[in-house]
Amino acid sequence: MKNIRVVIAEDQTVVREGFAAMLSFESDIEVVGQANDGIQALAKIKKLKPDVLLLDLKMPVQGGLETIPIVIEQTPEVRILVLTSFDEGETIYEAIKAGALGYMLKDCTKNQLVKAIREVARGEAFLEPSIAMKMISEINNPKEVMYTTSPLTPRELETLKLIARGLSNQEIAAELVVHERTIAKYVSNILNKLHLANRTQAALYALQEGITKLPKER
Repeated sequence: MKNIRVVIAEDQTVVREGFAAMLSFESDIEVVGQANDGIQALAKIKKLKPDVLLLDLKMPVQGGLETIPIVIEQTPEVRILVLTSFDEGETIYEAIKAGALGYMLKDCTKNQLVKAIREVARGEAFLEPSIAMKMISEINNPKEVMYTTSPLTPRELETLKLIARGLSNQEIAAELVVHERTIAKYVSNILNKLHLANRTQAALYALQEGITKLPKER
């Protein structure tokens, strides 16, 4: 399996280089570029074609929230993992709504960061329970309608519940005893029917609608 190529966008040099040094010990993760702001990040992405963008929200020139939709439009294959000091519900809500697939705080452990990068690189949502808690008031009282619902089939509903538990397509396929391609189809149907951008939004939708409960912190 090829290495996961990562670009880190963070304006604090010590923090940025610290993350790069931390990730250098992982045999399957390669930091291919670093950026001081969103403008530099876009240039690095275009040139280096990473799998994951590790993105800070608060940066000079152009911040993360302004950068996310541009990345989604120009290079939708790049997965975005937000790594920030800010855990306000509204900020998280805006980042996820814009298209980020994962959201973590900078005080996370190395193991948490590595796990998040690997899962986001596979196209899976990564939102720690403590972060998801911050989302509850925002998704229950949004400034605008975030979701437009269409009926899900029983199988799609089962799949949605398992997505909210953080399971991958392969794990869901094993749980439901079907082929992984079938689960990929279910996931696509869920996102299309609910007008959601990614699995993270699907997990949050499941919380909002009471389809599943927030998992206890490990």
